Amino acid sequence: MAESAAVTRGDERPDDAPTTTISLSGGRRLRYAEYGRPDGTPVLFLHGTPGSHRLGSLFETAARERGVRLLAPDRPGYGRSTPWSERSIGDADQYLRAVLDDANVQRAGLVAFSGGAPHALAMATRCPDAVSRVDLVAGATPPDVSGETPTTQRLLGGLATRTPTLLGGLLRGQAWLAERLDPSFVVAQYTAGDADEPVSEEVATTIEADFLEALAHTTSGTVTELRTAATEWALDYESLAADVCLWHGTADTNVPIASVRAFEDRLPTATIETVDGADHLRTLLRAVPAALESYR
Repeated sequence: MAESAAVTRGDERPDDAPTTTISLSGGRRLRYAEYGRPDGTPVLFLHGTPGSHRLGSLFETAARERGVRLLAPDRPGYGRSTPWSERSIGDADQYLRAVLDDANVQRAGLVAFSGGAPHALAMATRCPDAVSRVDLVAGATPPDVSGETPTTQRLLGGLATRTPTLLGGLLRGQAWLAERLDPSFVVAQYTAGDADEPVSEEVATTIEADFLEALAHTTSGTVTELRTAATEWALDYESLAADVCLWHGTADTNVPIASVRAFEDRLPTATIETVDGADHLRTLLRAVPAALESYR
């Protein structure tokens, strides 16, 4: 069941879309932005870990051209959304339903990037009547699927579980550096070194802004999600009713495609769309416009 929501408007920035902040039960707040067509087909867009609503700005034109109303929330503990450190993956329906209710939407698609994947699946399994389709783009996989977890992800998950304060300090250090270095510092976290497809200055600047917005007020969202993603997701995949498409690059080193192929076997309605030669970021850039085609 969605938490009750009261609305305050504003908090707009000249270089970003207007945002809406809704009040959830327990005194928490959650912010979301809209991209594309206000009268279009509603689609929830879930950022990665870390991330923010700003990632959705990469697909403003794609959403508008395809007649899509893209609703992009900052999950709890990101941007100006209130931290909720005790939340589990399974709690995603509480705040995502609140976004849909505020936007006067009964049923929506779900497009989730990277660390947003488990939260999209939680929404789809717990509120099947509210979800028309699920597209997981370079999506994270549970820790117990076959395939080797990359060293960086394994290290971050361990820090989040055993020494969250240390991880928070490391994240603040990364944000400090990101504010002072070229956007390539952040972009390198999502790209493979041998990729031959250039990343435009506009994309790089947006990726940097997304990272900085995610950590601007607290590291809680990132620490919480790295911890929960590294443990059992506890989702009832058999209750999935919507079709699930796993868009995944063959050169993704953040989430190797072997793990995604193993995860597909657990999802009764899933199919894989491979993105040839694409790493983590380039999968995002290629796959999201393709996924939005389904909502024309």
